[in-house]
Amino acid sequence: MRVSVSWLREYVDLPADLPTGDLEQALVDLGIEVESVVDLRESVSGPLVVGEVLEIEELTGFKKPIRFCRVDVGAANGTGEPQEIVCGARNFAQGDKVVVILPGGVLPGGFAIGARKTYGRNSHGMICSAQELGLGDDHSGIVVLPEDVKAQPGDDARPVVGLDDVVVEMEITPDRGYALSVRGIARELSHALGVPFRDPADAPAPGATAEPAYPVEVRDPVGCDRFAARMVRGVDPTVETPGWMRQRLTAAGVRSISLAVDITNYLMLELGQPMHAFDADRIAGPLVVRRAEAGEKLTTLDGVSRSLSAEDLVICDDTGPISLAAVMGGETSEVLASTTNVLFEAAHWDPATVGRTARRHKLFSEAAKRWERGVDPALPLVALDKAVRLLTDLAGGTAGEEVLDIDHVAPRTPVTLPVDLPSRRVGVAYSPDRVVELLEQVGCTVTRGADRLAEDPGTVGTAAGAAAEVLTVTPPSWRPDLTDPADLVEEVVRLDGYDRVPSVLPTAPPGRGLTWQQQRRRTVARSLAERGYVEVLAQPFVAPELVDQLGLPADDPRRPAVRLANPLSEEEPLLRTTLLGPLLGIVKRNVGRGQRDVAIYEIGTVFHPRPGAGAPPAMGVDRRPTDEEFAAADAVVPAQPRHVAVALTGEIEPAGWWGPGRTAGWADAVEAGRAVLDAAGIPADRVTVRAGEHAPWHPGRCAELVVDDVVVGHAGELHPAVLAALELPRRTSAMELNLDALPAAPLVAGPTISTFPPALIDVALVVDDSVPAAEVRAALVEGAGPLLEDVRLFDVYTSEQLGEGRKSLAYKLTFRAPDRTLAGEEAVAARDAAVAVAAERFGATLRGA
Repeated sequence: MRVSVSWLREYVDLPADLPTGDLEQALVDLGIEVESVVDLRESVSGPLVVGEVLEIEELTGFKKPIRFCRVDVGAANGTGEPQEIVCGARNFAQGDKVVVILPGGVLPGGFAIGARKTYGRNSHGMICSAQELGLGDDHSGIVVLPEDVKAQPGDDARPVVGLDDVVVEMEITPDRGYALSVRGIARELSHALGVPFRDPADAPAPGATAEPAYPVEVRDPVGCDRFAARMVRGVDPTVETPGWMRQRLTAAGVRSISLAVDITNYLMLELGQPMHAFDADRIAGPLVVRRAEAGEKLTTLDGVSRSLSAEDLVICDDTGPISLAAVMGGETSEVLASTTNVLFEAAHWDPATVGRTARRHKLFSEAAKRWERGVDPALPLVALDKAVRLLTDLAGGTAGEEVLDIDHVAPRTPVTLPVDLPSRRVGVAYSPDRVVELLEQVGCTVTRGADRLAEDPGTVGTAAGAAAEVLTVTPPSWRPDLTDPADLVEEVVRLDGYDRVPSVLPTAPPGRGLTWQQQRRRTVARSLAERGYVEVLAQPFVAPELVDQLGLPADDPRRPAVRLANPLSEEEPLLRTTLLGPLLGIVKRNVGRGQRDVAIYEIGTVFHPRPGAGAPPAMGVDRRPTDEEFAAADAVVPAQPRHVAVALTGEIEPAGWWGPGRTAGWADAVEAGRAVLDAAGIPADRVTVRAGEHAPWHPGRCAELVVDDVVVGHAGELHPAVLAALELPRRTSAMELNLDALPAAPLVAGPTISTFPPALIDVALVVDDSVPAAEVRAALVEGAGPLLEDVRLFDVYTSEQLGEGRKSLAYKLTFRAPDRTLAGEEAVAARDAAVAVAAERFGATLRGA
């Protein structure tokens, strides 16, 4: 919202010497975020004067038309002689008054003006356009001043073009739609500065007449609870928008279009009431306000043909929809340069419906922005009366005596407020009279009622056992956001001053640090990062077709998903049931942008619906929900276990002068799973890695990660069909593990450290290709006994000599005794015992034996 201070001064008595810093602070104290305060008087420095064009010489022989002008600038140039200026604009003639910046001046953006030779002539200064002055985006021609401007050549041009003002730009929060208007901001400043306020909407306006201004039928009184209209006939279509109105529209960032349209935009900015102007001669038959029918089309004023939804509100005539209600008008009924009969419409629309329509069509007009935040339903007749008077005063015509007003607006519901509630909630002692005074400043009607017992005896403002008065508060029509006692408390605090609220930080209880689950997540994240994985944070939203792309079976528990009622994107309305979908999407995006070597991980929640859980209980804001209500709500919330997942493709060890590098594969994904379990504190003897089949992994290259005989995750190479569906490189691998399924890490005793030397023995065992290496390792550990300190697989070998379906597993065994140096015979005996168990369990034989 941008507004000029001069406009605000019409309705609030701001001090004449109010510094811009104090103005900004007053708005900030009210909770309004100020983006910028621009003093237009300082935007152009140096001599900026009114000039009168005396002569124009057309220069030829150049690629574009060029004019050499002699301009009277009075005595501003120090000589009184006409100023010679070269200009390329064509929209002015001899005798016109223009805006001239003389040498030594500086335009917005630091553009310094000097005397120079151009197009073979000397040019002393510049004739300015609106864009060059920072007054708008129009650069098609220079600023030609209206004939009624009384300024003489050489006079300062700043007051003439509106550069003697201050423009404030604010970011209005969604709950304060009333502040998207001069009326709303002026009212707020009157509260902050304690100065009088004159409501521009506090004016008599003619009410509905027996004969309507135009026949209208409202078929949806919920979506449109008020519709008003008035007609003006015989308007002079050649009349332009007056300069004062254009200046205010430009300062607010609104482009001037035509007089009738500019009036509607002007009143929208002043009052906060969006309006629409129809060319009455282009409407066929009565108007009907209804929901659109599926398949209907409408070409809006931006030239876009839009397919309408059955939820969209439209205004129709006999030809069909002519306006997307409350968002944008249609081309077939817009005001043209030849329009002489204008039908003004001012209505009140349902904010939720308008908001959904604007998002559906990606059409965030200034009108829609105000409607979805809430507009005063009492404004339509006032806005219509002002629009009719402005149009007839400026462009002639006859205002119709008929007034249409279809009014179904429901009265505001009073809110019951304990007078001590602001004190109890905020910690500041507000007297009952002060609470009533502040609420009446907002515009509320307050009725003081009977007493009641205080809810929280002993809190600020209420003594133990004392009685508290109850107020019945009816919010004003322009404040649809005031619906609960908490809203009224906020208004009391805001107007009394946030600076009075004490800032008390809670005392952190001693002895509490991270929970063991938080410590585990940090340790896991650090472990993966140290192994070269990069952490990502993916959006938890997925498309319905993802379950098919991942190849999940029909009975897979990851297929059912929670659907969001109001998703950020209609293409991704579901919450993820596995981390792999969004994670693999990030892999695809990186590969598509030339990053061929990717190793990423994410720790996050997945969401599993609770079938038959029903709807959560309705919980208000007037009290804290009970434990039973919390439990009932939690029973409906989807289960949200925390998972960790990795995805990798390309080279995990880069190639270079040191060697060929190594491509990432399924074994690296399995190792990532082992690393997670190790970082989580799960002892290796409780972990089993075995072959498995689980979508979306390749059935022959998928491993199950098992802890205490419970499958907690899977790792391996992804299925080729999945890679093709997701457009990922071949051999892309992944791992996903349920962190919440892991037991708490046991207490680990400190290891016994022996100072005696180890005995190192390698064994290579030949087994069937189907035997897992992890089970062979477990057999070796079992057979070797307590002297075995470590066992590590360092080679897997297959060849024709070993035979088809056979493989060789080579392990490095480390033996050590805590109290002596092992004799060679002891180490060999332990090795033989280990091999014997492997041979008995798997038929393993020593390679080469």
